[in-house]
Amino acid sequence: MKKSKSGLHEAKGGDAPSRQIDARIKELGDWRGATLTRVRNLIKEACPDVVEEWKWRGVPVWEHGGIICTGETYKAVVKLTFANGASLQDPSGLFNSSLEGNMRRAIDIHQGDKIDERALKNLVRAAVDYNRAKKQKKAPAGTRAKVRKSKKK
Repeated sequence: MKKSKSGLHEAKGGDAPSRQIDARIKELGDWRGATLTRVRNLIKEACPDVVEEWKWRGVPVWEHGGIICTGETYKAVVKLTFANGASLQDPSGLFNSSLEGNMRRAIDIHQGDKIDERALKNLVRAAVDYNRAKKQKKAPAGTRAKVRKSKKK
């Protein structure tokens, strides 16, 4: 990927990820596009400096210091998969899919489902905080103390 003049990353073909997500929403043209638009707006409200990416041959991804979540669309569901969802508190019980793993958790949104906007924004903020904390725990290689083994004489 290369950076465009606007600072957005350009994917293959020169389209910025945001434009590719716009195109996917328009292409869907049904409740899934409307749902993807709604969750996208909620993610941006919760994290105004979120970075939108387009990965894995057509999956919208929202990142801030790491992946927050992906927005996959299927025939019967819009799936928000949180990369580190198993590590996040979900007091509102939004996670309803991929509950058995030790990393990811997902929210399956079906046609007609009402989105708990406050809970979703809180989950996005928790994912951003998790990414930030995870990044702080990892010390850069240059700052780690180097241990030298002494030679036995």
